Amino acid sequence: MRKPSVKCALLAAMIAEHRWGSPIVEENLLSISAIDTSDYPTAIDIFDDLRSAPYITNRGNKGIELNNGEFGQLADVLYYECEWEPFEIKSRLKHYEGWENHNWT
Repeated sequence: MRKPSVKCALLAAMIAEHRWGSPIVEENLLSISAIDTSDYPTAIDIFDDLRSAPYITNRGNKGIELNNGEFGQLADVLYYECEWEPFEIKSRLKHYEGWENHNWT
């Protein structure tokens, strides 16, 4: 089994811990993500990049959280970049209401 990229590991941890209105700070996200400590410098850079991703809401010093309104874009990232299967994405993004119109293109 292939090891996920650092970005995908961070997103998987964010999805697992997602609670609307509860941002997660960098230190906490790194500690719960399936990444090696040697990958922390890369993870810190990716955390900063995620702040400006459309499927992330940046809460400044409070951290970042998933943007429920952009789960379609997140689903595409999980499918194309992280190579998740559609059934896994659907089971993890339960609050995405656009499945009937979602096109994996």
